[in-house]
Amino acid sequence: MSLLRKTTQNPLPVCKPETGKNQYDIYPTHDLGPDKIFCDYTSLARRLAGQKQVVVDGYVGVRFDLFRQELNRALTQLGIRPVWWSVDAALRPQEEIERLVAPYLGGDDPIFGFRTPLRLEEFFDGEKLRAIAPDPEAEMNILVGTGAALAGWQGELVYIDIPKNEIQFRSRAGSIANLGATQPDPPKKMYKRFYFVDWVVLNRHKKELLPRIGIIVDGQREGEITWAEGTDLRRGLEHLAANGFRVRPWFEPGAWGGQWIREHIGALPHDVPNYAWSFELIVPENGLIFGSDGKMLEVSFDMVMFQGGEQVVGSACYDAYGDEFPIRMDYLDNFDGGNLSIQCHPQREYIRKNFGEVLTQEETYYILDTAPGSVVYLGFKEDIDPAKFERALTESFEKGTELDVPRYINAEQSARHDLFLIPPGTLHSSGRNNLVLEISTTPYIFTFKMYDWLALDLDGKPRPLNIRRAMENLCFDRKGETVKRELVSHPALLDKGADWELWHLPTHRNNGVLFDFGQKTEVLKYNYLTDAAGNRLLFNSGIEALNYMVCRGWELVQAYTSGEENSLTHYLLRIAPARLTAEQRTALLTPLQGENPEKNDKTKRTLRGSFSFPGRFAFPAFLSYIRCVKP
Repeated sequence: MSLLRKTTQNPLPVCKPETGKNQYDIYPTHDLGPDKIFCDYTSLARRLAGQKQVVVDGYVGVRFDLFRQELNRALTQLGIRPVWWSVDAALRPQEEIERLVAPYLGGDDPIFGFRTPLRLEEFFDGEKLRAIAPDPEAEMNILVGTGAALAGWQGELVYIDIPKNEIQFRSRAGSIANLGATQPDPPKKMYKRFYFVDWVVLNRHKKELLPRIGIIVDGQREGEITWAEGTDLRRGLEHLAANGFRVRPWFEPGAWGGQWIREHIGALPHDVPNYAWSFELIVPENGLIFGSDGKMLEVSFDMVMFQGGEQVVGSACYDAYGDEFPIRMDYLDNFDGGNLSIQCHPQREYIRKNFGEVLTQEETYYILDTAPGSVVYLGFKEDIDPAKFERALTESFEKGTELDVPRYINAEQSARHDLFLIPPGTLHSSGRNNLVLEISTTPYIFTFKMYDWLALDLDGKPRPLNIRRAMENLCFDRKGETVKRELVSHPALLDKGADWELWHLPTHRNNGVLFDFGQKTEVLKYNYLTDAAGNRLLFNSGIEALNYMVCRGWELVQAYTSGEENSLTHYLLRIAPARLTAEQRTALLTPLQGENPEKNDKTKRTLRGSFSFPGRFAFPAFLSYIRCVKP
């Protein structure tokens, strides 16, 4: 095992290995074209030859000392003797930096802090930074270190990127430290600071530098690099933003992890006890791999958001969440493993107030494989008493005794293709012997564990529980028949052919789309429409609803937002004039003959051919609205 990293997972190889037909590709690669990626320090040295000033910036976790050693050797072989400068000389004293970041680290809380508003400049002494001046007599000056670009040198900007999973592997080996720290801390403590401070600060810095990067370097390998021109990087990111792409997955063992992934993905190392997760798409973790002539270069997933985030997610989503790609997809594997912890995720306002996040975890479990008798724990028993439940949790934690799970917690049998809905505040857990596709919004780490089945983590220690935080967020009305009705998706067959079927799996009630005719906002509790035949219609997104209405003769006029924090998106529609019958035109132009209907009058007249809501609402004219509640 390398002293640089602690993991059994191999670093990204320089050259892409062959992937067999119909095999899972653990290195999905996006082509930059021929002769775009280079793979040694010698080629980089030749590229930099002739530069009087070179700035080498990069992410936390990069071993600049190793990079400097290897690049200096390559430059010397070309007859170039550079003068090296370290931007670390301008860092504020460690004690000052610790005081600076302390308000965002959550005190003694082992997991949670608060998302920092700090900028990288605040970690440096401005006078010392300005004092780092290149030697005018030197053949080449190289300034190196995280934040080097802040010194204002005029020269080629080299940026060294590193995937965040690799940062974690290095932190576990104790080979790196946090931003501004001189020594490593325990890995979990380092991760908390990475998440709430370092990554936030350095992502802002990286985004600002992206248009200026002359050379991008993949710094995750020990003794080897791959690199590309910054112009080719940006062109590649722009192409991905406008097209479909797949990120590089990464895999982690866990306390409850199973054997399904290990048995079915042959390219993974088998010298681990299990694989609990396959992270398929999650901003804080995944990278994007570019390829050229078989060589690979990886950059962090957030780079495509920095370059073209609005193209990736659409303008409405980008306005709401910015560069924080809001969707997470991963596989949970506990086949022949253990139960996941009994847990919940925070309510939206709670996560904003307490942790500074813009979104919370709105979750679903889609069951891909299971074994007989497996269950998903979801919500409470009908007779739940919150106070008794909390006392039972506390007693279990303090005494190390088992919780009487069936007494308090509802369990639903799981089968292939089942979809379980887990809005924030919902108690849930995957019972053993499930392979779950987890699709959710998420900022990543905000899971409040209440009971962990007395299991130990891979380090042999209990995992932290968050009983108090969970109790502040749990929805105890999600119980009994309510769970079966609202949190277990009930598929509807929409269409079928000789060899295919189209099914609709409805999702969370509060994520529905509503048509608004100016009625009182109390109707927001309804998340469905009914057509003239009385069939209930559910939509997963505003786009889905718009497409539905367009196919029925309606056209979009405009869209706008309103409500607290612009949380409501309105879509104004009208019947396309060409689709109106002569009878409909006459009806629209005819006065109401003294009628003066109220907005919520259930006796409104309907136009023949219009979309009506029996027992609730009908279109009174050719204008209407769609209202979408943002997740």
